[in-house]
Amino acid sequence: MVPGEGAAMLVLESAERAERRGARIYAEAAGYGLSCDAFHMTGGEPSGAGAVRAMEAALRDAGVATHDVSYISAHGTGTVVNDRLEALAIARVFGDAARRIPTSSIKSMIGHAMGAASAIEAAVCALATAEDRIPPTINYETPDPECDFDCVPNQARDHRVRVAMNNAYGFGGNNASVVFRKWES
Repeated sequence: MVPGEGAAMLVLESAERAERRGARIYAEAAGYGLSCDAFHMTGGEPSGAGAVRAMEAALRDAGVATHDVSYISAHGTGTVVNDRLEALAIARVFGDAARRIPTSSIKSMIGHAMGAASAIEAAVCALATAEDRIPPTINYETPDPECDFDCVPNQARDHRVRVAMNNAYGFGGNNASVVFRKWES
């Protein structure tokens, strides 16, 4: 894991208020899911059950099906244990569709900003839905057979993003997933 620094801020407000004040709306925060598997102080439960619960709850809360998701911002710490666990959880939630959904991690570019990581990744998801452009996983050289996804290797890509999911998994087994939907005024 490579530590990083950074910050991001999202303004969450009703669509009516944002439109009234003439704000640019990047995306709709459509739903979220939380879970805590409390398996270990620094690692998630090996089957990925907590991450699965968070992703499924976020999809339910947003009212979207797995086939609606067009981009996943992975927690993607770049550690064997965490990346394997997240890949397993994504495969359990999305099934065979997991291979077709572009899934990248900006931590490959900025490092792990610890407490700020989720906010930065949420901002990236909002931008991806607004701009239809997804960030890469840089320094990607050798495919991992246990992470058989489209990792958006090394180059950003134009891609229609109608629904994005942001995954964040923290110490103590805290798991969060947020679903962003393209804003259609």
